[in-house]
Amino acid sequence: MNRIIPRLPDWTLLFVVTLTLAYFFLTHEGLYALDDYYYSRYAHQLLAGTFRLAPDPQGLLHDPLKERYLIFGPVAVFFKLFGLNIISATLWPLLATLGCAGLLWRLYRRREPVVAAGAMLLLGLHYFTLNLTNYLYPDNILMFWCLGCAAVLLRGREPGRRAGWWGAGFALLNLAALLSKETIVYYLPFYLGVMGLDAWRRRNGRFWLAAVGTGALLLLGYLGLYQHYTGDALYRIHLIEHTNAFLKEGNYLVGNRAALLARVTWQPLTFFVGAGLGLMLVLAAVAVGRERAASPAADRPFWLLLAGCTLLLYWVGSTSLSSYNPITLLPRMTTPLLPPLALAAGFGVRRVVQDGGWRLWATGLLLLLLAAWLHNAVAVLYALPGLWLLAVAGGSRLRQWPRRLRPGAPVLAGATVLVLALSLAIRPVYFMQKPSVSEHFAQARLLRQHLQGAARGTVLVDDYLIGNYDFMYGFQMPAGLQYRRYWARDSVRLASKEHAWLLLNRATLSNDELTRKLIRYSPDSVLGWYPRRRLLAQDGRVELYEVELGGRSEK
Repeated sequence: MNRIIPRLPDWTLLFVVTLTLAYFFLTHEGLYALDDYYYSRYAHQLLAGTFRLAPDPQGLLHDPLKERYLIFGPVAVFFKLFGLNIISATLWPLLATLGCAGLLWRLYRRREPVVAAGAMLLLGLHYFTLNLTNYLYPDNILMFWCLGCAAVLLRGREPGRRAGWWGAGFALLNLAALLSKETIVYYLPFYLGVMGLDAWRRRNGRFWLAAVGTGALLLLGYLGLYQHYTGDALYRIHLIEHTNAFLKEGNYLVGNRAALLARVTWQPLTFFVGAGLGLMLVLAAVAVGRERAASPAADRPFWLLLAGCTLLLYWVGSTSLSSYNPITLLPRMTTPLLPPLALAAGFGVRRVVQDGGWRLWATGLLLLLLAAWLHNAVAVLYALPGLWLLAVAGGSRLRQWPRRLRPGAPVLAGATVLVLALSLAIRPVYFMQKPSVSEHFAQARLLRQHLQGAARGTVLVDDYLIGNYDFMYGFQMPAGLQYRRYWARDSVRLASKEHAWLLLNRATLSNDELTRKLIRYSPDSVLGWYPRRRLLAQDGRVELYEVELGGRSEK
């Protein structure tokens, strides 16, 4: 039985990696989000040598995505190695997600195996961590850098380390995070607090000297690059502020002032619980307070304070320097918070299974209360661990209860980790079985087989595909082919030997996310606009017709 705990992180890592890979391939929707398209286009421009650092000369573009070089830079490498496709485009967020699990395993598999197992599950199987693996968003990539920065800050200041190298690495990792997404600044107050505490105690001077010196050199080089190419060293900050001004009608001080009080009081709590983060919050709260035995290297307070500081900034912080505008309550915006919160919760798991007592009762009851409050499908995430902890709490008072399932026993730690794994896996497994809502891959196959360079004419498509069809051709459109919206059917003029095709993606046209705002027609109505048609090919829910234009159509 003593072998259970040392092997727990290994088995947990294997489970997390397996489920992450399965989720990535079984739920991938292809090119689905706007960020996927823009970052992929910048990566292609890097490969083609057409990427330019200079801003738009007319000042029309307000795109902070172009400044996140460590998002699309690695994607350009994957395009070079594996070709331009959506799987290559999303390998980087997948690897970053797996990298987070690997870092947690490396940090605590020997020091704190129960903490390592709990943190890997809570972070790696959090539904929105998995959900962001197959989209080219910067969030999981930033999460990897954030965890790396915090880990280097923690380990690099330990006695016996080559502090100068660790300090320089800390500065480099933070620059990498800044080149991925700006919200790494949410860690800055914590950094300053740790540096101030070290200065007060007169320790770790070599680490901080190397970190501050390297960081200053990197920052000067970074600002100098912008000064050279844009004439504005603070161009990126000004671009973000310009974007905030452009979107001011939706912020909390101009267009949505009435919602500000709710946003900085109770809304974040309901958001965190509804997103499934209530489990981490409850377990992290359990880790607060003195322990019977000191935590090695004071790691537990480090992660608790980092999680608390970051959580506070999410609750009441601002995304703008010129006005007060709290961050949008979207699950993908929370990724810098997740690593320290998951580790703090991991220490909470260890405390519950080791100490037991009132913590078992309190944690179980609170999780059941959250489940009752939600009373939806997400409630299962809280109900199963809550019931398990209450069963252990009640059973431990009975003589007949197995000794192996009493607080402090290795089997209880393994069983609790197993319950967490099953609870967290339910939602991802459910979505793995759902049909595609985009049919991207079927659509790409039809275009590759029938509408390549030899095809000449016009392809009529929906209002979603019209914005990104060139991705299907590697951003290099065939000379004789043009794409038009369905609505343009009466204005299309075909030259001699040109054809007209209708591409009908029934998945796209019935996707709730698109039909609410973008698409206002059904597959049947589209077919009604083109009565003279001939089905050329079909792949799943995607159909390709050759149509005749110019005749009477019925709306």
